[in-house]
Amino acid sequence: MWLEEKKWQEIRRLVPIPSVDGIIIKDGKVLLLKRSVKPVGKWCLPGGRIEFRESAESAAEREVFEETGLRPYIDKLVGVYSDPDRDRRFHSVSIAYIMKVTGGKLRINGESTDAKYFRRLPKDMAFDHAKMVRDAFKCLKPHRRIK
Repeated sequence: MWLEEKKWQEIRRLVPIPSVDGIIIKDGKVLLLKRSVKPVGKWCLPGGRIEFRESAESAAEREVFEETGLRPYIDKLVGVYSDPDRDRRFHSVSIAYIMKVTGGKLRINGESTDAKYFRRLPKDMAFDHAKMVRDAFKCLKPHRRIK
């Protein structure tokens, strides 16, 4: 059963929305997407909302595949990000995972205008994704940092 957009917007204002983010690191660089949806033009991690009756792990793999064309699997849990102000549109709680890629070809979908691997994080990052990426590098090797 689908909700009308107006009803969905009312719900989003009242309850935290569970979401996931995938962190793909290749040769010391992190994959980021340039958003074509709000907040437009900001760089972010691939990710999105957990669907009804979907596990967080399945949602992370699905979202990364839908947004990048890459076939991922979860390697490590980075953390849970729940600051009520992390997303100005609504209150979301995100679970971030480091993901490995088993195949696929990098491409973008309608939510992005570009996809790139970064050694240094761009200044125009969306949400709290810069923190997630820094935390992921800490999980991998405490002595390695991304700036």
